[in-house]
Amino acid sequence: MTPENEAATRYFSAITAALSGLEVFMRDDRSPLYRHGIVAKIVAEYIARLDNSFSCWRNRLGFMETFRISRAESGFPVFQNVLELENDRRQADTRLANIPLADELREEMADFILRHKEFPEALQKSMAERLYLEGVRSETTFGPFTLAQTAKVSVNPKTGRPYYLVHWAAFDGSANLPLVYMVTVEDSSEEMIGQLVDRNGKLNDKVDIPLPVEGLLNPELAHRFDDFTEKNSAYTLSPATIAVNLDKDFEQLHPKQLRRVVLGPFYSAGITDNNSTVTDILDKVRKPENAWLLTWTIQEVYSKSEKPGRKGLFSSEKATQEFFIDTDDLEAARQGVSSYEKHALIPHEAYQALYAAGEAQKIFSGYKVHILSKGQVISDV
Repeated sequence: MTPENEAATRYFSAITAALSGLEVFMRDDRSPLYRHGIVAKIVAEYIARLDNSFSCWRNRLGFMETFRISRAESGFPVFQNVLELENDRRQADTRLANIPLADELREEMADFILRHKEFPEALQKSMAERLYLEGVRSETTFGPFTLAQTAKVSVNPKTGRPYYLVHWAAFDGSANLPLVYMVTVEDSSEEMIGQLVDRNGKLNDKVDIPLPVEGLLNPELAHRFDDFTEKNSAYTLSPATIAVNLDKDFEQLHPKQLRRVVLGPFYSAGITDNNSTVTDILDKVRKPENAWLLTWTIQEVYSKSEKPGRKGLFSSEKATQEFFIDTDDLEAARQGVSSYEKHALIPHEAYQALYAAGEAQKIFSGYKVHILSKGQVISDV
């Protein structure tokens, strides 16, 4: 195995272990996110997509030797890899039609070995490409942008408006970071109020809503909402900016809370060099599959009040939200959020190494630390 292949194998093993551990954490009813069960469920779905992407990239190495990660910053693959995966998904059927079936390839490989007494590298690459394309075609991966879904519908008893929990995701091309977005938004359009709200001000149980619904539940605004989310999902935009833009761009939509989950950075021994102290200590961890650290940040901005709209004879103003930014917290003000949480997930062996080196307290200052041990996640250490 070449040094490059060895490094790639180590990286894929580490990131797969990290994502599996994160999924365990998200689905654990003792985890902090589980108090918002639907939030944990939504994030877990995107982690599964990301895990599928890494499976596909791993298979791709069997016939393509190019795979780049953002070693000095996010520790995740560079955006080009995400674009290539999406492009290959679209071309999968055409390319598969030109590659023999798996059983035919196996027969050809066996015949080649018997006749030539050597390994059939070209046939092996064809087999790897077939397995890769079949995986890309059948698995749901984490693409450059994932269109919104409505996951929950209810009614705000105070305003009498229906509200939706809508989520979408993006892989930021500049920061090379996977981002998951969720917004709780009220809808004041007369048609949706008439359909969804009964005379008692509750959700009309006679309306069948097969959740999750692709896109925003309001069909009149769904396409515009998709365009908005695609243009307003960059990591450089603060959650407050996105919420204000949403509030401004849609007269009938009133965002009450916007949450962004930023996955990463990811640190892996011998692969990433995004933090020299962490890297030096992770290099000393005995088992390479335990020499990693995954961080993520949950950012939230919410409306503290709504300024009523005004309808006049010659001009009118829509209702607007006043979003709360915690200016007493410099970091919250910098991020443009009402609140934020920084989390870190690390294998037990790697945490012991950081603790023994006297670096744990400094590295994890401000983080909620979760330790992965024997398939379970221990929090609040």
